[in-house]
Amino acid sequence: MDKPVNTAQAIVADPESPISTLAEARKVQDRVAIGAKVVYEAVRLEGEDELERPAVALAWSGLAAGLSMGFSLFAQATLRTLLPDTPWRPAIEALGYCVGFLIVILGRQQLFTENTLTVILPLLVHKNVSTLLKVCKLWSVVLAANVIGTFLFALTVARLHFLDEGMQRAILEISQAHVGSDFYHVFFRAVFAGWLIALMVWMLPDAATSRVVIIIIITYLIGAAGLNHIIAGSADVFYLVTAGKISAGAYLNSFFIPTVLGNILGGVSLVAALAHGQVASGKM
Repeated sequence: MDKPVNTAQAIVADPESPISTLAEARKVQDRVAIGAKVVYEAVRLEGEDELERPAVALAWSGLAAGLSMGFSLFAQATLRTLLPDTPWRPAIEALGYCVGFLIVILGRQQLFTENTLTVILPLLVHKNVSTLLKVCKLWSVVLAANVIGTFLFALTVARLHFLDEGMQRAILEISQAHVGSDFYHVFFRAVFAGWLIALMVWMLPDAATSRVVIIIIITYLIGAAGLNHIIAGSADVFYLVTAGKISAGAYLNSFFIPTVLGNILGGVSLVAALAHGQVASGKM
């Protein structure tokens, strides 16, 4: 159970506290991290709002997010072309992976993996068919829109040939790293990616001015570790599809299915349920 935050008057009145004025006490309160219950309620209310949004609004926001996520691939390829081929290049190159997430999250666009936490908390509270149907609607609309957005981005890059040969080669090399693994490895890499994204969403309400830092740290880890994210990875694999390197069936069976299942499992069971259990147990 979270320890209640003392009021400013209580801090001043505490004989063990060196604080003697209300102004000092308020500064102390400003520096105290908000409790799990406050974070939980902030995320839950955001989820409630998202569940009430019309499907058209979700679709357009999801499409924008899918297009934006393509810039993670674009930024990684740019860094690869600019940096020398050294053992430390992948560590710097992985910073490019953060770019799409920064655009999407700071731009308040709909990203499917964020909603494996935000809209699940209202479902864990209400536990009714109506809320479940709203969750299914939001997931299906946002996921479809995200995937379509990544496909359009990849199609544009692969077919219009507006990039120089070095960039095209770098994009191809980065994209090829997302294929070739079996279902088991793709699935479990996706579980950890889903876990990390949902943890990031859980941390953001208390982040204040550190939002950018948190987004970069979490998404950098996903990119540098080669974990599988359904939307960021779709931009990469769709490039291979639209360039004629692999079939659409290979995208579906080798990447989409294991990755989306892993992201959902990571986001829902490892974070939403644990976060809900932490707060629910504190009410007993």
